[in-house]
Order: sequence, then C-alpha cells, then structure tokens
Amino acid sequence: MTRAMGAAMRRIHVGNALSAFGLGFTVPYLYVYVAQVRGLGAMTAGLVLAVFAVAALVVLPFAGRAIVRRGPLPVLLAALVTAAVGALSLGLAGTATAVLLSAAALGAGQAVMQPALATMIVDCSTADTRSRDFALQFFLQNLGLGIGGLIGGHLVDSTRVDSFTLLFSIEAAVFLGLIAVMATVRMPRAPRVEGAPAGTARSGWKQLLGNRAMVQLSVLGFVLFFACYGQFDSGLSAYGVEKAGISTSALGTALAANTLMIVVAQFAVLKFVERRRRSRVIAAVGLIWAVAWVAAGYAGLGHGSQEMATAAFVSTYALFGLGEAMLSPTLAPLVADLAPRGMAGQYNSAFALVKQLALAVGPAVGGPLAASLPAPYVVTFLLFSLGITFLALRLGRRLTAVQDQPWRRKSLVVAQGGAPVESMAG
Repeated sequence: MTRAMGAAMRRIHVGNALSAFGLGFTVPYLYVYVAQVRGLGAMTAGLVLAVFAVAALVVLPFAGRAIVRRGPLPVLLAALVTAAVGALSLGLAGTATAVLLSAAALGAGQAVMQPALATMIVDCSTADTRSRDFALQFFLQNLGLGIGGLIGGHLVDSTRVDSFTLLFSIEAAVFLGLIAVMATVRMPRAPRVEGAPAGTARSGWKQLLGNRAMVQLSVLGFVLFFACYGQFDSGLSAYGVEKAGISTSALGTALAANTLMIVVAQFAVLKFVERRRRSRVIAAVGLIWAVAWVAAGYAGLGHGSQEMATAAFVSTYALFGLGEAMLSPTLAPLVADLAPRGMAGQYNSAFALVKQLALAVGPAVGGPLAASLPAPYVVTFLLFSLGITFLALRLGRRLTAVQDQPWRRKSLVVAQGGAPVESMAG
C-alpha cells in the first residue's frame, strides 16, 4: 500500500466512524420523537421506520451504477448532503408529511453511504490488507453506533421539542463536517466502466445475476442478515421479554454484551480467520449462531432460575457478536473479489440491497412469530442458522482457490515467478 493510499484509508475510516455515529445518534429515538414529542401517533412513527427501509430499497439499485460510472467519492458526498438535509429538516418537521419526506431523505442518504465507503476501501486497499481494513471498518461502525446512542440518549428530553431539534441539528453538522473530511481524500486511479451508454444499468445487473457465485453469496447473505441482524431489535428481544421473562435492564446488558464481544474479539478473531477458507469461516458462524439459538431456547424453557435464564439470554447476544466479528473480515472482501474489474460499486450496492431486504423482512416475520409462537420461533431460526452452514459449504464449491483462500495469491505468484496479482475489483 502506498503512502497516498494509507492517507486515504485513514480518512475513509474516519468517515465510517462518523457516519455510524450519526446513525446511532438519532435512529434509536425516532419513534419517541415522532409518536410522542411531535404528537403524530404510533402509526406515523411506524411509517417513518418503514420509510427508512423503503428509501434504501429504492436508491440502492441506482447507487451501484452511479458508483461504477462516477466513482465512490462523488456518490458519497451526494449521499452526505442528502442525509444532512434530511436530518436537519426532520428536526424542524411538525407535520406527518414533512416528517416522512425528511425520513426518506435521511434514509436514502445513509443507505448509499455504506456501499460508497465499502468501494472506497476496496479501491484504497490491496488483497493482502483488505480483510484487516474491513474488520477495522466494522469495529469503528460499532464503536460509532454505541457512542452515538450513548451521547444522544443524554441530550434528549421527551418533554422538550428543542432537545430533539438540537439532536438532529448536531447529526446534520456531523454529516456536513464529514463532507469536509472526505472531500480531501485523494482516491487512487481505480478502474471504472468508461463511456458506457446511459441505458446500460440493466446490463450491469444482468452481468451480476449471471455470476453464479455472487448469486449464491447473495442468498447466503440474506439468510445471514435475516437470521441475526433482523432479529436483534424485534423477535429476539420480544422473545426474551415475553417468554424468558428478561427485564429491560437485562436486555440492555445483552445488547452491551454483543457490542463488547465485537470490540474485544474483533482483532483476535481476525488473526484466526485470515488463514482459513472464507466459506468455512461462514459455515462456522452458522454453527455458532445455532448454539446461540439453543441458549435462547434454554432461557425461555423456565426450568432453571431467572438468573440462569438471564445468563443464557446474554450469552445468546454475545455469541451473535462473535459470529459478527468473524464475518466482518470475510463477507465484504469476498464480495470485492467476486466483482469483475471496475464493478465493485455495483456488487457492493447489490449486497447492501440484499442486507436491507433481510433487515426489512426479518422483524416483520420474527416479531409476530416470537410473540405468538415462541418455541417454533427459536426452532425456525435454529434451522436457519444450520442453513447458513449448508449454504456456505455449498458456496465454497463455487469459489476459486484464491477467492476462498486469498492468502494463496502470494504462493501462486511465487510458484509462477510473477508479480503480485491484485484483486479483480481493486
């Protein structure tokens, strides 16, 4: 990695941390703000959360093509401006229409930030450093979310509208400040699709859908996000409170255990997974999450003490965190290695779209199932976790040796007596 690439990467990591900080700063308090502080009711508050998901689903298919044609940095700057406008207007909005339009702008901007930043990491990293860079990205995102939520919680007062106006104004200022930071990034010359006709967006998707390994990874990604991330704040928390009798304070402890596991284990896990087959690392995550669902099932059986149930439930979230730490240096670099030269933006956006779909469907399925049929809920997602292992091993048969074992790139180069070969996406 050159000095210029290193300087760009440091700014990109700042961008990841600040964008996550902005997200954690306000999103946990959106429901209270809309329903209670603005007095617009639970229905409007629910629509606001739905608008976030819908806005992301609308813009992400176009974001990938824009990144390919224009580069990730201009797309990121446009997303930051959109998010800043959305945040500021949300803090000033007093009607349902204004709140929904502001939420759409904020949701669209935040959705596009992630594939743009991921593509910048691909462009500024090498095949040897990419796993570590994505692990650091995930670490900083969780740190930013946690710090943002903590500070935001101390600023808001549900009896004062102006405290929320201040909250959203600070978020807008963070995004505008991030524009100033990212505008100084000097991106290396990355391969792009130049001179393509304006109407070829469909052909880009056709090319992606023709990549069988990418399609299999997308299916696997949907199951991963559906069975884990899509359950955190919906089905699993509802199951813990309703069936396992977990207190709200214990639920907070479980969420903290998840974050703590990621922070503590991330770089220790990185050393372990860097020399393992990516497909088998993902398969191992499925097994770990299966154990997590077994622990959740034990928590809800009611045969032990409440202390044992709480410990089992907290362990569930901690085991999910361990799996997340294993995935962060694995999934995103694999998407980059599957992308043809110059198409990393399209592939990153497609995978972000899959994630967003899973995060939209997960709570819609998991929440009602956990509330009405807690035992089948646990069994269902235990089977989904085992399905992750099956799909990962199946994907491994589709990957090339270098895609599944990226460290072999060096040994192949040495054996062939050539210069190091960079990733197809980089």
